[in-house]
Amino acid sequence: MADDKSDTVQVSEDTAHQISIDPWYQVGFILTTGVNSAYVLGYSASIMVPLGWIGGTCGLILAAAISMYANALLAHLHEVGGKRHIRYRDLAGHIYGRKMYSLTWALQYVNLFMINTGLIILAGQALKAIYVLFRDDGVLKLPYCIALSGFVCALFAFGIPYLSALRIWLGLSTVFSLIYIMIAFVMSLRDGITTPAKDYTIPGSHSDRIFTTIGAVANLVFAYNTGMLPEIQATIRPPVVKNMEKALWFQFTVGSLPLYAVTFMGYWAYGSSTSSYLLNSVKGPIWIKTVANLSAFLQTVIALHIFASPMYEFLDTRFGSGHGGPFAIHNIMFRVGVRGGYLTVNTLVAAMLPFLGDFMSLTGALSTFPLTFVLANHMYLTVKQNKMSIFRKCWHWLNVVGFSCLSVAAAVAAVRLITVDYSTYHLFADM
Repeated sequence: MADDKSDTVQVSEDTAHQISIDPWYQVGFILTTGVNSAYVLGYSASIMVPLGWIGGTCGLILAAAISMYANALLAHLHEVGGKRHIRYRDLAGHIYGRKMYSLTWALQYVNLFMINTGLIILAGQALKAIYVLFRDDGVLKLPYCIALSGFVCALFAFGIPYLSALRIWLGLSTVFSLIYIMIAFVMSLRDGITTPAKDYTIPGSHSDRIFTTIGAVANLVFAYNTGMLPEIQATIRPPVVKNMEKALWFQFTVGSLPLYAVTFMGYWAYGSSTSSYLLNSVKGPIWIKTVANLSAFLQTVIALHIFASPMYEFLDTRFGSGHGGPFAIHNIMFRVGVRGGYLTVNTLVAAMLPFLGDFMSLTGALSTFPLTFVLANHMYLTVKQNKMSIFRKCWHWLNVVGFSCLSVAAAVAAVRLITVDYSTYHLFADM
């Protein structure tokens, strides 16, 4: 705990959003929606291509096991000190003090901002892919598609007041995910059968491979983790730890199978030449590809709302009126102004720098590593150290040091990738 009691953050459960009302399986679907968002259409290129069959397969399995372990640690800290910690920063502040409260909030904001930016890029890519299927005249460029995607995401944000209100939308999100994953899987399988000669050579020079491998490791971490587990756990019904464990097991078993299927099949079918957006590689009837891209677009709109919800909760709680229901006219207008402004900034950054794979690497390096692995292990070590054996203490310290080093290395690699891409493309590039 924080040594200086005056520096300890007073944990508050006051929130403008609903908490403690969702069954574990609804939370499981929230986690699964994040795992199987349209980001999965890029993992064949961003994970398998730089790592190859052995490295990519082992990496995905190992990253799942490590992520499950780290998230379980975090779930067990949800009720430390006799109170529920419904925000990641509240938990860190309770354990370490105000400075760590602020640092955790900053890391989480960066994490969620980058994820939201990447999702808007994905939605824009899906819209452009639909347009290109019918008219490949270059009139509708990617920045325009990204701007349209941001507008639709904003409309959705105005109508869904808080995370628990998604409910039926989570079911639709699952349907949309299965549609584009199944279409990508089947069409990749067909292409792979008709194209027997494939090149699985890891591309690039020796130095390039080092940086792309490190970046791929960051992508592995990014694939499974949200960086907002306490905020998601806040919505679950008691017993909060046991129910969260059920949701996590669902995420890392059944919920991860679609991710594996489309990632491995895409790499098997196209090898090192697979596109960073898998649906651009597949061949088949236009209407089927249209359905897949439209499903990816719609699912992305829903997924973005999940990752933006901690920011929405902060803004609604801190600056909202606190009066009337969520659909009172003054509350709707507040959401239009505040959430619309937030997503406008996201959309502008997405349109300026549409380098999706680089965003995944940088997000994993700057925030997912520290939040999910470094901080989770150290917080658990701090809270439970009197009940741990020497072996367990050494294990947690190994995780803290090891993932800290990986975070720094991955950040350097991601910045290098962005620099290379920026020298290749210009601002508001039509990729």
